[in-house]
Amino acid sequence: MVMQTAILGGGCFWCTEAVYQQIKGVASVESGYTGGKIPNPTYEQICTGKTGHAEVVKLDFDTDIISYREILEIFFTVHDPTTLNRQGNDSGTQYRSVIYYLSPEQQQTAQQVIASMASVWDAPIVTELSPPETYYKAEAYHQNYFNQHPLQGYCAFVVAPKVAKVRSTFAGKLSKGK
Repeated sequence: MVMQTAILGGGCFWCTEAVYQQIKGVASVESGYTGGKIPNPTYEQICTGKTGHAEVVKLDFDTDIISYREILEIFFTVHDPTTLNRQGNDSGTQYRSVIYYLSPEQQQTAQQVIASMASVWDAPIVTELSPPETYYKAEAYHQNYFNQHPLQGYCAFVVAPKVAKVRSTFAGKLSKGK
């Protein structure tokens, strides 16, 4: 078993977390914040858009089961990488599309995947590719949010369709029982 970590921002972290919790080889998914200028930000501070942080997920995955490239292919399937600082009705810099690479190999793979995805989208990809910055775990009530609140409005109408899309598109990559 070879574990690796990825930090990705694809809009609301509830969506991204719920998607990666479905994937075989992903050992853990945690919602958090990175890329900002104040230490230990709160959700309320992040929501102002003034801190510079992005909502992200930090995931640990087994590269013997799923590759970093596959992690990124899922990422580009479940969010729109062509909208600057926006995912659906969520707007602000905290919802930007961003990949924080944790090694030169991750950076190179991300550059390759972004280049290959350019032909899939009708508009230019605006996904930020940055070296790692300080990561802060989000508040406890944000962790595992979709699984705890599947009938909450945002979860039912925004998160659930993304989870359904990943279940149909990546059926062979799902964890048992998903």
